[in-house]
Amino acid sequence: MIKELLPPAVVAVEAFGDVPGEAPFPGEEDLVARAVEVRRREFITARRCAREALRGFGFPDAPIRPGPQREPQWPSGMSGSITHCAGYRAAAVARTADVPLLGIDAEPHGPLPEGVADSIVVPGEPEMLDRLAATHPGTHWGRVLFSAKESVYKAWFPLTRRWLGFEEARLSIAPDTGTFAATLLTDGTRVDGGPPLTVLHGRFTVGRGLVLTAVSP
Repeated sequence: MIKELLPPAVVAVEAFGDVPGEAPFPGEEDLVARAVEVRRREFITARRCAREALRGFGFPDAPIRPGPQREPQWPSGMSGSITHCAGYRAAAVARTADVPLLGIDAEPHGPLPEGVADSIVVPGEPEMLDRLAATHPGTHWGRVLFSAKESVYKAWFPLTRRWLGFEEARLSIAPDTGTFAATLLTDGTRVDGGPPLTVLHGRFTVGRGLVLTAVSP
């Protein structure tokens, strides 16, 4: 499913279940040593997906350690993103020269928990969600918005090394094309000296009880 949202230069691997009894990869044991079983299973499977994706570029299997903000640390010259939710795990990687920013997210397709919607929207988005609900009532658009903003953050952080709050991006969702655009409402200066980030574009899909979103050039 996630591959359909990404350009050809990206290698993506997904899983809809875990391997019973699978052990953590050597060098990652401490990262889930105290985790509850659900968290342990999703971590192990998602990291396995990431290693399989990296093998598509010739990288040998190795631990994928987290950075200071718990972001995955990819091999030099690579961009990537990992996501997991109930019943789904996925990873996507690409050469930074081809895909300098990359973010993916998966969420269960259902209403957001009480009060969450109010905390993630900016002016203009509630009205958009109302219009979408009226014209496309079969989709939980608040969940699509939430997932899209998660993908935006995952694409944003490696290039800026700064936090991006839900209130710092305004989304425009196009249901007929399965696309969205995020206008950034904060300084998008990049640490690599590239042009500032002002608008990020992405795609979404809904199916199999899931909402999947992806941001890429």
